[in-house]
Order: sequence, then C-alpha cells, then structure tokens
Amino acid sequence: MSRPILESINLTRTVSIDNKPRTIVDNFSFQFQQGGSYLIIGPSGAGKSSLLRLFNRLDEPTTGTIRFHDKDQCNYSPCKLRRSIGYLFQTPYLFEGSIIDNIRYADSELSDDDITRLTDMVHLRSNLIHSGSSRLSGGELQRVAMARLLAMSPEVILLDEPTSSLDPTHTETIEELIGEIRRKHSVTVIVVSHDPAQALRIGGDALLMVEGRLIETGPVEQIVNNPQTEFGQLYRDRKLS
Repeated sequence: MSRPILESINLTRTVSIDNKPRTIVDNFSFQFQQGGSYLIIGPSGAGKSSLLRLFNRLDEPTTGTIRFHDKDQCNYSPCKLRRSIGYLFQTPYLFEGSIIDNIRYADSELSDDDITRLTDMVHLRSNLIHSGSSRLSGGELQRVAMARLLAMSPEVILLDEPTSSLDPTHTETIEELIGEIRRKHSVTVIVVSHDPAQALRIGGDALLMVEGRLIETGPVEQIVNNPQTEFGQLYRDRKLS
C-alpha cells in the first residue's frame, strides 16, 4: 500500500474561550491518500474548519503531528507548504486589479497562455479576464480563487464550505469543478461541508466529526445514509445540530 500524502497523528488543538480551555480538535488521526476525495462532515461546531486550518498551518496543533509526504509538516516553511497544500476559503478574497492580476499573484511568471489554460480549467469566460472583481458574481469569484490556487500546482486542495454562499446553479458548477479537477489532475481534495446531500454529490470518503473527534469514516454513501455509530445515526436523523 502506498504511503499517504497527508497524515494526522493524535492531532489536538486546545484554545481559550472565555478564559476556559476548550478542545476543538481532539486526538484526530487519519491518512489521506494521493488523488482521493474526502468530505469532512458533522454538526456545527464539530471542529471541521479548525482541522482544515491545521493542515495548512494557518493554526498550529497543541499536540500531535501532521505529516506531508511522510515528513513532519514542521520541516516545511509555511510558504512552501501552502503552495503544496492549497486552501480555498469559504468566502473568496480577490486582490485589487483584474482577474489576470489575481492569478499572476500566485506565479508572476505565468504567460498569457498559462492564464488562458487556468481560466479554461475552471470554466471562466475569457471575456472576463481583464475585469475587476467587483464585476463578478459569487460563483465567478470562487472560480477565480480556484484558478489562482491551481496556478501553484498544489498536490492537496483544502476547501472550506466552498459553496455555502452560492445559489444552487453556482453550487452545482463548483461541485462539478471539484470532481473534474480531482479526476484530471490526481489532486487530493479535502472538502468541509455542512450539507450531507452535497457530500453525496461530490462522492468519495466521508469523515464524520463530532465535538472535535473523528467518529466514523467510510464511503460517503454509508456514512450519510447508513452510519454504524450512535453519533452517526443521530447526525443522519438531524438530531445533532
């Protein structure tokens, strides 16, 4: 069996809330394989987004280890790591300037042909590439942010509820794009989603988190529709909020 591309080992993060310690990621261990599709699901406050931030070193763990290509994540500089493990935020943030300027922010050496290839990859209309971000819809903004991320040729893409602020049409477009990128480029995709139906549409393996802990893993169809744990059944029946 091949080595995992990304692995967390007994990962824990504890923060202070109202001067009281609170563990938001609790002893989380899992191996993510190259080219896999993973959905991190669970109720609000389960620690899903907090876990994703640890993988990108936006936050640091209190205890435990994250390994990338079988090497401790701390052996990589944050800048180098974030080029290999890309992060797409829930609300896309674009810089001032055109779409071309935003994509070249990831790599100033990109040619016009490179820009066209990236915008074609995310199905962005070519007549928009000289436009500023204020002219773009929410779905277009998210696709520009995705193109900028892909410009760094990441091996792992972390997506934090990438469609939560989009209408159904744009949501469908982004979901299809996620699948297309993974299939064509062998990128490992890890998606945080609050929506079990979305997890089913994207497909792959699901990781159910509750109160910072990894409760159950398996094919997304099983975890969403036929969970084997009590917490999984409560989540399926919408008795966990």
